[in-house]
Amino acid sequence: MNTRRTFLASLTGAASAIALLAISGVSAHAEGLKIGFSQVTLQSPFYVQLKNGAEAAAKASGDTLVFLDANGDVSKQNNDIQDLITQGVDAIIINPVNPDAVAPSLEAAEAAGIPVITVDRPTNGGKVAAHVGRDNKQMGKLVGEAVVAKLKADGVSGAKIIEIQGDAGGAVMMDRRDGFHAAIEGSGHTIIEGPYAEYIRANAVTAMQDLLQANADVKVVYAHNDDMALGALQVLKESGRNDVLIAGVDGLSEALETMSSGGEYVATALNDPQYLGDVTIQVAREAAAGKDVPSFVDAGTALVTPENVGEFPHSALFAEYRPQVLGK
Repeated sequence: MNTRRTFLASLTGAASAIALLAISGVSAHAEGLKIGFSQVTLQSPFYVQLKNGAEAAAKASGDTLVFLDANGDVSKQNNDIQDLITQGVDAIIINPVNPDAVAPSLEAAEAAGIPVITVDRPTNGGKVAAHVGRDNKQMGKLVGEAVVAKLKADGVSGAKIIEIQGDAGGAVMMDRRDGFHAAIEGSGHTIIEGPYAEYIRANAVTAMQDLLQANADVKVVYAHNDDMALGALQVLKESGRNDVLIAGVDGLSEALETMSSGGEYVATALNDPQYLGDVTIQVAREAAAGKDVPSFVDAGTALVTPENVGEFPHSALFAEYRPQVLGK
């Protein structure tokens, strides 16, 4: 798998050589692991790609990945995790539906001596060996700064910015909101917080239809992911509104293509889900072998604008961004 080859090839220098030996030791010591993965949902293309990346990485390592989809149901997720514990998996990866509601599962896994790794969404409390994700606050901030810069370049002041939010109470939503708000603060622009569209394009389309009627003077739409941003863009185009800037998060290749062709899409932040899945499997393998792992493994991000969009491969569903993040 490309992500695994990239990961191994990137471990250079003295410190990286030591890390490579450690990883090689894990592979030799713990070949054929059974790793459980409790996923929040498969209703988002991001999470489908996260699953694919984890499956490919596990297969490349000779491991078995037991994948269970909670479908957004907290009770099902807790039952799924208990099932993984009963199966005697060597490590459990959790993308929690709710950061608090999986506490009983974390306790059960700890009692069973099974390390837990969270991915994308962290938990509140409980024993977790590592969290693998990205700095979502920084992602929101980068996009917000790009929006402010674009408005300044266009000579626009006092702009109304509509924000289409992710999921109520979600850690990713709050970070992407807070980072964006921090970038807009003091700029003279105003943010109108829209509804929670659950990161789903169809929901954003419905939300944007109502938001546009109530806010005809909107100058920017910022959505907590590119899928929702593209839904908002669809409504704006259908309404003949080519004067509204669009910004999202995640680096969805469709967003980069839209950006490349010119128009209103001005910023996104990269969030390659396949690489996130790959890195999570590597961390799970080290934790299963009893090795120390960082409490937070940042898979990295970068800002994409019309000026640099050509620098990032985006032939897959999401743009590729795979910096060295382990063994640094």
